[in-house]
Amino acid sequence: MTTSTEAVDERLRRWRMVLGGGEGDGTGCSLAGRDAAMDRTLAALYSGGGPGGRKERGAGLGGSAPQVARWLGDIREYFPSSVVQLMQRDAIDRLGLSSLLLEPEMLEAVEADVHLVGTLLSLNKAMPETTKETARMVVRKVVEDLERRLATRTKATVTGALDRSARISRPRHRDIDWDRTIRANLKNYLPEYNTVVPERLVGYGRASQAVKKDVVLCIDQSGSMAASVVYASVFGAVLASMRSIDTKLVVFDTAVVDLTDQLDDPVDVLFGTQLGGGTDINRALAYCQSLITRPAETVVVLISDLYEGGIRNEMLKRVAAMKAAGVRFVALLALSDEGAPAYDRDHAAALAALGAPAFACTPDLFPDVMAAAIEKRPIPVPEG
Repeated sequence: MTTSTEAVDERLRRWRMVLGGGEGDGTGCSLAGRDAAMDRTLAALYSGGGPGGRKERGAGLGGSAPQVARWLGDIREYFPSSVVQLMQRDAIDRLGLSSLLLEPEMLEAVEADVHLVGTLLSLNKAMPETTKETARMVVRKVVEDLERRLATRTKATVTGALDRSARISRPRHRDIDWDRTIRANLKNYLPEYNTVVPERLVGYGRASQAVKKDVVLCIDQSGSMAASVVYASVFGAVLASMRSIDTKLVVFDTAVVDLTDQLDDPVDVLFGTQLGGGTDINRALAYCQSLITRPAETVVVLISDLYEGGIRNEMLKRVAAMKAAGVRFVALLALSDEGAPAYDRDHAAALAALGAPAFACTPDLFPDVMAAAIEKRPIPVPEG
């Protein structure tokens, strides 16, 4: 009986935390100690200051920087990092706290993540000089964490693709890779002779035979693409560090900016962007075309939600021309963990008709997409 009563009490406690108290919650449960403190931090954010809030919780963050800074410290104490980041985003979105991020003491209190970096970049032009150094430290921490997570696998996957693309199909006898040749010809096994007919020979790729690849990352910097800009900048820096790849990075809205010379430091790249504004994909692709000198060895990656403000037909003609010249063209609707974004479906369908399917890509999938593009294999498009 005691166990049953404790289970009921625990359920009531959880419902009380969810419902927020007041006359309407119906639990009859009161909170104390740590539970009460957690409830106060939730009430400060979800007390009616934003859509769907409950006014009876009777608290709020107001506009006081010290009060918000204390609240940021409290949520880090009571909740795991993933929940903290979600609550921070809610506070910025629901209560309009973006302006407080322009204060150094606030930046020092927040839990840094990709979404916070996107918000800081959107505020870059309004940021006072006293805050910029702190903001760069916050952004650098996130970028370095992403590089540690993504760099090793990206380099290994892309290097493997470069090696495979360098193998020759008509090797001299001494250059035959017999292990891969046998694997490639297993369908030609003759059981009566207990042998494999080597219809296709696979040769070793040698350094002298390896062909350097050119990669052009073309990134839409409209406000909805903030997380994609962050991830693309990190991947750009990783690819640029590989000697076998010549990487260019171009960002655009209605204007086009080439940030290739800053690729050694993705933080500089990010602060060179200007999130928000219009979109002219056609102009951006025109600039990317001007960078292409070896079409058959070039991969162009357009990262955009495809809401074109420029000349649609010209944009599609440029994609068709690049593909006809031998360029591998990849269109990513997003490069983030946020799932399928809002995008222009008509433009996506038009690109698919040209043989350039547009899809949302997670950071974990991006190395495989690049490997397939380099090897000229079908691009691994995720389902849905």
